[in-house]
Amino acid sequence: MASRDLAALAALFADGTRAAFCLALLDGRAWTAGELARHAGVAPSTASEHLGRLVAGGILAEERQGRHRYVRLADARTAQLVEDLAGHATALARPGDGAGPPRSLRAASTEHAMARARTCYDHLAGRLGVAVTDAMTGRGLLRQDTGFALTEAGVDWFAELGLPLEPRGRRPLARGCLDFTERRPHLAGLAGAALCRHALDSGWCEPIGTARALRLTEAGAHALRERLGVTAEALEV
Repeated sequence: MASRDLAALAALFADGTRAAFCLALLDGRAWTAGELARHAGVAPSTASEHLGRLVAGGILAEERQGRHRYVRLADARTAQLVEDLAGHATALARPGDGAGPPRSLRAASTEHAMARARTCYDHLAGRLGVAVTDAMTGRGLLRQDTGFALTEAGVDWFAELGLPLEPRGRRPLARGCLDFTERRPHLAGLAGAALCRHALDSGWCEPIGTARALRLTEAGAHALRERLGVTAEALEV
């Protein structure tokens, strides 16, 4: 029954440790059980039990290399589900502008960096992701009026970057993903993944520490200004 299946799915996320694992895995990498245990501050045996439930429930995929056990989010649809749930949870926990202050200076710095620019599984998110999405829409490269869709000009724009988009499987070329800090959509799908990969490979962005936060480089700021008209002011949070 659909109701029973929904309840079972919800139960997988109804635990702080499992939720922390899923949020960490939004960086798109495969993590070991030990890394996730340290990240969530739990014992390895506790982590193993929770990971077993997430793998059995189809939320995580498991890979083994020698003695090491790696897990990652099962696919892009699962990553979308986690990001959407995080966005809804944030909106419910912080109605209006009544958010409390971060617990420490380090937490404040991390929160600011994540809000400014980060990865969401395999695409750009935060203020950077939304600004790029808005700029693409304003220049006629992307349509949002009837759902997310690249225009012919948008497909040509990606080709000019050396990123020809070829459909693979059931993943759409473009899809809107609700940004949990901006509460507006940013570009996901094959196009979003290709653009994020290009931004990292070309040195437009670089990771900050071990979190999903990104820093826009001088070269990246120049490229986005020249190609999309995105200004530094548009990225302020």
